[in-house]
Amino acid sequence: MHKHVAPVFKSSAFNCSHCGAFAKMHWHPMHSGVGGFGLFLSGCSHCNRLCCWKGIEWDDEEKVFTSGVMLIPDGSAAPMPHPDMPESVQADYQEARDIVNRSPRGAAALLRLSIQKLCVELGENKGSIDKDIKSLVEKGLPVGIQQALDVVRVVGNNAVHPGELTSDDIAEVSLSLFELINAIVEDRIARPRALEALYLRLPEGARNAIEKRDGK
Repeated sequence: MHKHVAPVFKSSAFNCSHCGAFAKMHWHPMHSGVGGFGLFLSGCSHCNRLCCWKGIEWDDEEKVFTSGVMLIPDGSAAPMPHPDMPESVQADYQEARDIVNRSPRGAAALLRLSIQKLCVELGENKGSIDKDIKSLVEKGLPVGIQQALDVVRVVGNNAVHPGELTSDDIAEVSLSLFELINAIVEDRIARPRALEALYLRLPEGARNAIEKRDGK
């Protein structure tokens, strides 16, 4: 999977807020003026759909907007759900995507719930995220994912204490959780499916020989 690149004002390429593809972006000014009235369109080279942006920081020397925010759609900086993500997990994941720009803390709580549901889909029922993830690691989930998921204990369940994390820290952690959930889906669901499909494409004689060797 290509690493998700969040939409950034005037960036030449990022993951499209419409189709989710990582693609080259074409920029066109709609109106230019000092005082924050500059409007811009970014066009996705993959789906050809447009996003509308508003410039918010003006450089008097260069006479350009140096930063902006997406107006339409109400852009989410978070990656789209993995295509193989179970439906029971997708609903909370998508809701978290919808609100992450406005409420990173709320998104983190929804993502914690998404992780809990994903663990259940993967056959875990230990009663806590920590125990479920530990069980998944024992079954082959990369340890790096377990280590990264330690942030769930920090931002989930209202566990953030004043002074420990800034709003920017929480927003960054929330975005990381989206990628972690997709990584678990890729490792535990998508990759085994792909390997099974590859195995089934082998000639029947070869599969029979393998199964005979394995005592199946």
